[in-house]
Amino acid sequence: MSSMKSSRQTGAMNLLIIPLVVSIIAVIGVGIFATMSYSQAQDYKTNVAQKVAAAVEVSNAKVSEQKEKDFAEKEKYPYNTYVGPEASGSLTVKYPKTWSAYIKEPRTSSSTPVDGYFSTGFVPDTSDTNNAYALRVQVVTQRYDTLLKAYAAAQKTGKVTIATYQSPNVPSLVGSRIEGEIVPKKQGVKILLPFRDKTLLLWTESIDYRSDFDDIILKNFTLTP
Repeated sequence: MSSMKSSRQTGAMNLLIIPLVVSIIAVIGVGIFATMSYSQAQDYKTNVAQKVAAAVEVSNAKVSEQKEKDFAEKEKYPYNTYVGPEASGSLTVKYPKTWSAYIKEPRTSSSTPVDGYFSTGFVPDTSDTNNAYALRVQVVTQRYDTLLKAYAAAQKTGKVTIATYQSPNVPSLVGSRIEGEIVPKKQGVKILLPFRDKTLLLWTESIDYRSDFDDIILKNFTLTP
């Protein structure tokens, strides 16, 4: 009898201990969670001003950068205009007023009746081949086919791509658009267009001016075929 009584008492104690242990574990868990939540709340409370300031600074920097870009774009207007000699098709090129131009128009017979250099700010030394120009414009007496063939090898090696190009303002002018290493060590875009007994060349020697080249130069130039 005493053995059965002892066993029952042990069982009853176990029934009491298990809930107690579970309760203790729960209390400990709640305490840990509360401590972590409090720590996170304190961290947020302590650093919220810094975090807000950092977010505001990033936002202001983006707004300022966009304003500078918008201002730079507005400064390009109204466009300046170059009109070439009648013998060279009265080539008309519009370019940003923030650019400068240096254009050679030899009075005597020349293989390059028009040779233009355009750059932001001022035009650097044209004899220095290291300089990259925002825009180059040439009217030459060389045949279109001959000039295009000069890029055949570069196309095979993947240095340039060549595609058909049609002038948006003078649809009868159909030539080629060359992209890639158009001159040694210079990435850009070049347009070749045959007209009369001449060839018109328009190109930019830096990808930094590609958008201006596409959106301003190519969309606005005209020529009398």
